Amino acid sequence: MARTRGSVCRLCRREGLKLFLKGTRCYTEKCAIERRNFAPGQHGKRRVKLQGYGVQLREKQKVKRLYGLLENQFRRGFQAASRKKGVTGELLLINLERRLDNVVYRLGFAASRAQARQIVSHGHVRVDGRKVDIPAYLVKPGQVLSLRAKMEKNDSFLASFEQARARGFPQWLLVDAGAFKGTVSTLPRREDITMPIQEQLIVELYSK
Repeated sequence: MARTRGSVCRLCRREGLKLFLKGTRCYTEKCAIERRNFAPGQHGKRRVKLQGYGVQLREKQKVKRLYGLLENQFRRGFQAASRKKGVTGELLLINLERRLDNVVYRLGFAASRAQARQIVSHGHVRVDGRKVDIPAYLVKPGQVLSLRAKMEKNDSFLASFEQARARGFPQWLLVDAGAFKGTVSTLPRREDITMPIQEQLIVELYSK
């Protein structure tokens, strides 16, 4: 399982934008980006102009950290996307969105992707009524996601779900708020991913 032992807020500051790694804190004035919007370290305030490889690397690191993957996991995801017909960069992002841990986060079952990955790994998630404990599992249209019955009474889950409902759910997910269930109505599209990502830079980096 991908795990960052240090401060995840430093990752957001390094990439220069909110990656929403800290859950609720990212939506408050306590967010590190709001307080110190510059790279961590004693030389963080220096303006460094990146070119070529540096720009491509930072884009890859940004997406990798956003979805909480390790380098080998991310590379395997890129290789899987490159073997399919279509635009490799878009297929990569769509597959990342289809990951079970990401969908659990998008449905508001968890406050962050790291928490969602933990919930999945501990066997609390059901896909079409069956337990699935693989965070990298790719959901398909028509599948219904839910949590174990006892999790629906968990205060942390209820708070996360209410916050997600206030922000709004992705169009490709149908949410039954009363039953705490979500249905994958269709595959996500590139325009459904609102984070500022230039996937072509990642393709160029791995194509060298």
